[in-house]
Amino acid sequence: MTTSSGSHRPEPSTTATEREMLDGWLDYHRATLLWKCEGLQDEELRRTALAPSELSLLGLVRHMAEVERYWFRQIMLGEEVPDLYVTDEDRDGDFHFTDAATWAETEPVWRAEVELARKAAAGRSLDLVSKAESHRRGEVFSLRWVYTHMIEEYARHNGHADLLREQIDGATGE
Repeated sequence: MTTSSGSHRPEPSTTATEREMLDGWLDYHRATLLWKCEGLQDEELRRTALAPSELSLLGLVRHMAEVERYWFRQIMLGEEVPDLYVTDEDRDGDFHFTDAATWAETEPVWRAEVELARKAAAGRSLDLVSKAESHRRGEVFSLRWVYTHMIEEYARHNGHADLLREQIDGATGE
């Protein structure tokens, strides 16, 4: 599938292996989030269209950069890398930003985290158990679980993105 600007949103295979299927669906949902942000100005991307919610398209992309980093690097690989936007004082820092926050600085951060997540998963068994435990649950996770969770996380937030985008300019899509 091609979006309105001509960028590619990959359709997941219907007959792939398990790993190819998980990669396919995750890439599909990653591309869907970008599609929902396509063509908007910074002010529109920062807009919280559904009061009292603090959700915005820019915040969702920042959040997903944080989530990619957390699950693939901090949890799966056990890397000790700092959070991008979240702090002890502001657990929702990915959604709290000033008018100075831009797509030009947010998109490359998200893209970099996606690439680092791909590298973290590449060549590793889906049965691999994480090196670190979840901060909230104190459990370890298989790479299969992380993939499944990431697909769920993107799918849920892409539903939010659908509503936000429709409120901004009426654009709808699958």
